[in-house]
Formats: sequence, structure tokens, C-alpha cells
Amino acid sequence: MLPTNSFIMIYMAEQGVIGPDVVEYIRESSLREDEVLRDLRRLTAGLPGGQAMQLMAEEGQFIALLVALTGAERVLEIGTFTGYSTLCMARALPAHGRLVTCDITDRWPEIGVEFWRRAGVHERIEVRVGAAAETLTTMITDGLSGHFDLVFIDADKAGYPEYYELSLRLVRPGGLLVLDNTLFFGRVIDPRADDPDTAGVRTVNARIRDDERVDLSMLPVADGITLARRR
Repeated sequence: MLPTNSFIMIYMAEQGVIGPDVVEYIRESSLREDEVLRDLRRLTAGLPGGQAMQLMAEEGQFIALLVALTGAERVLEIGTFTGYSTLCMARALPAHGRLVTCDITDRWPEIGVEFWRRAGVHERIEVRVGAAAETLTTMITDGLSGHFDLVFIDADKAGYPEYYELSLRLVRPGGLLVLDNTLFFGRVIDPRADDPDTAGVRTVNARIRDDERVDLSMLPVADGITLARRR
């Protein structure tokens, strides 16, 4: 997750730098954040750590588009927080679609419930509380391997390598894994950064790069988004 008022400065193939003015133009030209999403984002920004942990509105819209483009009917989310991304994805599902979202505590997801109800999608969403690795392992034990069409990973970064492996078992062949924060504020290229979260992101990036089980693309969007399609 990346603060809503932030955007990584990107220089791509000598085509120019995306700065604040260009970001504002992008928002004016393409962002379709309605009142329900806007209210949830503003409430979240006022919470302790909310500004730092909140998904950018543009990214939420992008992930919703991925759900629609892939025709996903069953979505798994690892890391709910206050449920902004949950709401974005649930809205993109067909009426019979279902989204399972996992968080270590029910404190933050409970905030999102009101907004899910306002949007009319709360019945599509199931919240599972507990350590993510344990929750995902239980799903596999319960026979949900290959069950999901799309998995969005946006939880503690130290756990990314394990979440990736478990998610790869839970997503169907041809299904999509979406990992957020794979540039991790640029810390991935800082040799002085050796904390568990940075190490976790570096490890999963290298693993996906060399993983013949998937097709991939790392995008320099927000704080880095990696798409990995299970072959």
C-alpha cells in the first residue's frame, strides 16, 4: 500500500518523468472514485497509520479492471485493512461472484463493512481472520486448491514468499496473482535495507522472475505491482 497523496517518480525509456502535475491530470482524466469509495478513503486516512497503509484510488480502480478483464468470479485477497481494495474488487465481480479477504485482525475489516453494505456488495464478501499463512493452508486442506480466479496479495511483506507459494496453489491454471508493493518505496535496490519486509519483497521478486510456473510482468505503477499468471 502507498499513501494516497504519493506517487513514485518514474523515468521510462527517455519518455519523461511522471510528476505531481501529471498525476493530477491522470486523476482528472480517468479516476472514477464515487462517494462510497471516497468516504472510505477519507475515513481510513484519519486512522493511525492509515495514510501510509491505504491503497491509492488509481490502483484500486486498476485492480477492479483486472477482475473484470479476467472474468473472475472467485477472488482471494490477502490483507484487508479497511477494505478499500476489497470494495473495488467486489464491485467488479458478477452478482454471483464471491471474494474471500484475509486479515490478521477483525479491527480494520469491520470498518469496511458499512461501506460494503452501502455499495450493495457485502453479501459477496467473506472475511477470514487469522495469520494469513495458516488461513491459506487451511483453504488448501479444505480442498480449495485451484479454486480462485484471481489473488491479490497486499499483506505483511516479510510473508510474501510464503503467501506467493500458497496462493499459487489456490489459484486456477490461467488465473492471476497480483502482488502490491513490489518496489517497496525503492528499498529493494538499497543495499543498506536489510529489514525482514524488504528482504521478503526481494525474495519474492527473484522467485517470480525465475519461476517457470508463471508468466509475469512487474509494473512501475504506484509502489510497484507484479502480475503473475499461473500457466
